[in-house]
Amino acid sequence: MDNRERLNKYLAACGICSRREADRLIEEGRVMVDGIKASMGMQVGGWEEITVNGKVVAGKERKVVLAYYKPAGVICTERDRHAERKISDELKYSVRLTYAGRLDKDSEGLLMMTNDGNLIDAMMRGANMHEKEYVVKLNKEVTRELVEALAKGVYLEELGITTRPCQVRKTGKFTLRIILTQGVNRQIRRMVETFGYRVRGLKRERIMNIHLGNLRPGEYQVVHGEALCRLYQACGIEAEARGSRPKK
Repeated sequence: MDNRERLNKYLAACGICSRREADRLIEEGRVMVDGIKASMGMQVGGWEEITVNGKVVAGKERKVVLAYYKPAGVICTERDRHAERKISDELKYSVRLTYAGRLDKDSEGLLMMTNDGNLIDAMMRGANMHEKEYVVKLNKEVTRELVEALAKGVYLEELGITTRPCQVRKTGKFTLRIILTQGVNRQIRRMVETFGYRVRGLKRERIMNIHLGNLRPGEYQVVHGEALCRLYQACGIEAEARGSRPKK
């Protein structure tokens, strides 16, 4: 039986990067297979010596998915050496993990961390319409007009796009609960600024079926069992070791 698969998918399964990032690395000539420069669309069986940027790929690891409470002030980056608080320094785990969808520096809340590149690809694909839920505190009183305008979709002039319609509910004099199905950079901040508001606090409480729950800033919990199954099913991919608890 031939168990070969596309190189970009294999690298993603090894937790090296997403498939899209793997394609870029291959195109730039930074991936070698048995000493030969890899080519786009190449297939591998996993027994070859594969290197990325000169480092040998160790092979597929047990898939790990974490729900992590990113504190405000922590930057979602792995490359900026000048960042004061990087996610890679704040979250200590036994295997290398990557975030599936960013939160900006000033925002806090739920961040999904995993070494499953295929899961990251599926979660970040905007066409999949995956829900992300936020609690937002504004600098001025929330009006009915603002709620209705945000829900309809907002034209962001600096990006030249109109946001998708979303669910918006007033929860307090200055607070909103917003459910988005896309991931435009600093989307909520840009949306409210269009109407003269400023965000004073932003916390993500849910991504798809995964909730922040009782986690405190800096804490994480392993996603497993039924919650992990539902997450993979919603992404349209099969989970390895479904229902099992990864080792810490």
